Amino acid sequence: MNKVEKGEIIEQLTQKLNEYKYIYITDVSSLNAKKTNDLRSAFFKDGIKMEVAKNTLIEKAIQATGKDFGGLVDTLKGNTALLFAQDSKSPAKIIKAFRKDQKENFKPYLKGAYIDTDIFIGDNQLDALISLKSKNELIGDIIGMLQAPAQNVISALQSSGGKIAGIVKTLSEKPE
Repeated sequence: MNKVEKGEIIEQLTQKLNEYKYIYITDVSSLNAKKTNDLRSAFFKDGIKMEVAKNTLIEKAIQATGKDFGGLVDTLKGNTALLFAQDSKSPAKIIKAFRKDQKENFKPYLKGAYIDTDIFIGDNQLDALISLKSKNELIGDIIGMLQAPAQNVISALQSSGGKIAGIVKTLSEKPE
């Protein structure tokens, strides 16, 4: 690979690192070619792009972004595959499901993740990444919490309105 080709790869990676808010760094070296292709297919079905590159090129692309990737640069050892996703937890879910389906001890290893400026380092963060709520899920939760008191007031008014009507009717029918 000559200097021009390396520069093109760095440029492409820099563009993707700037474009995507959800980036996973994994090690798939324990997977054979068939398992790697199966994993790629699973990612592709979910719209996740998987790219394998040399660590030095990835590091240069990270530096070229100007973003703070924190300790993720330190995870660039051994084989490295980058996952570029549109949502924060899909790659983590696919990795966990892929591990469950494997009878052998083949597994993709999570080195780290960059989730909308937050940094997660280590394979032990996989469950934390799966449990993260998306922006839309959080908005839904907030709307639900805000609606609950209003619904309680409305139902109380409706039920007490029937009681008040019953009391008024009883009082109006009461002989004087």
